[in-house]
Amino acid sequence: MLDIKFIRENADIVKMGAAKKRMQADIDRLLVLDDERKSLRAELDAKKAEQNRRSGEIQRAQGQEKEHLLEAMRQLKSGMIEAEERYKAVMEEWQKLMLLVPNVPDMSVPEGDSDEANVEVRVWGEKPVIEVPKSHVDLMTSLDMADFDRGAKVAGFRGYFLKNDGALLSYALWQFMSDHFRKKGGFTPMIVPSLMRREGFMGTGYLPQSEEDLYKTQDGEYLSGTAEVATMAYYMDEVLDGSRFPLKFFSFSPAFRREAGAHGKDTKGLVRVHEFYKFEQVILCEASHETSVRHHEELTHNAEEMIQALKIPYHVVVNCGGDLGLGQVKKYDIECWMPSERKYRETHSSSYFHDFQTRRLNIRYRDAAGNMQFAHSLNNTALATPRFLAVLVENYQQADGTIRVPDVLVPYVGKDVISKPGN
Repeated sequence: MLDIKFIRENADIVKMGAAKKRMQADIDRLLVLDDERKSLRAELDAKKAEQNRRSGEIQRAQGQEKEHLLEAMRQLKSGMIEAEERYKAVMEEWQKLMLLVPNVPDMSVPEGDSDEANVEVRVWGEKPVIEVPKSHVDLMTSLDMADFDRGAKVAGFRGYFLKNDGALLSYALWQFMSDHFRKKGGFTPMIVPSLMRREGFMGTGYLPQSEEDLYKTQDGEYLSGTAEVATMAYYMDEVLDGSRFPLKFFSFSPAFRREAGAHGKDTKGLVRVHEFYKFEQVILCEASHETSVRHHEELTHNAEEMIQALKIPYHVVVNCGGDLGLGQVKKYDIECWMPSERKYRETHSSSYFHDFQTRRLNIRYRDAAGNMQFAHSLNNTALATPRFLAVLVENYQQADGTIRVPDVLVPYVGKDVISKPGN
């Protein structure tokens, strides 16, 4: 959420930001409502003061004078009820419009309508030379690493089982990532809830915009699609010690997405599934654009370190305005090479938000001068499985149908080649 004062003083910039993100935001109506909100609030405050003054007069009055004062008080209260109802209606519409105002993207964000307009900023690694690359579905099925047919039977569309070396490879990636960040230091490891109350989703900007992509329980809670939501909600409605910044978290949780807008995309395999697992980097830092930019590059570098250690070719793109979410100021996607598709596929995202999320979540701190500020927030996909398994097995497939295990994962898997069980 943006500060209404900022919106009022920079209405044209906010409008241009919404246009760049290809989002609808009625800034003119919001400002009209804000004027009404302030006027009604002033009216109510004046009536409240009048009520207090007359209450004192009634206590001192007697006889006919007291009756006149009581009648005047009844009329005042009637007017207050009417004003409070108008104020409530205005506030309700004001709050809805405020939640729909997107954050202003950074000037370096390119123009564009969709991910097709994202701009490549760097490339790493050499693509493997594979004469006829097999898909991860064929590879993992033939090596008994996954069962997609029984996954669909048991869990429905996009269901899957990981088994044998498929499960071991997933465990290995998790442990490798955990060890990588433990050695790096500075990050608090956390296992966070994926079943959460609505407030955390509102605060991080997933609601109300992405409600159709979230699973909702009969008790009104939601299943999260990323560990970011719970990690950000951890300090909701708290005042933090700014001297401890930056606060860095390495969070893990199961994740769930309905993939409501992707019915015809990636219908087979592990790239787009309803149930998966995510490690997320999350940072809370001081309210400084320069600091946010520095941490944004740091988070992206951390994710790239892991991919480079696994020797997977990839490129980094900066997302265009039309491919940004409501709260993102700037976002990088890391896309890894998929041999069977002969193109890069997104595996990691890295974003910063300024105080957009923390203002909605009410996460504040006192700066060095003692002034209360909203913190800045950032997040990055450290690892999402099983999607990354698809990338891994395709890039490490061999001509005989086996899969070579990346050197850094051999100690965790216990072998250097994956072949059919029993071979």
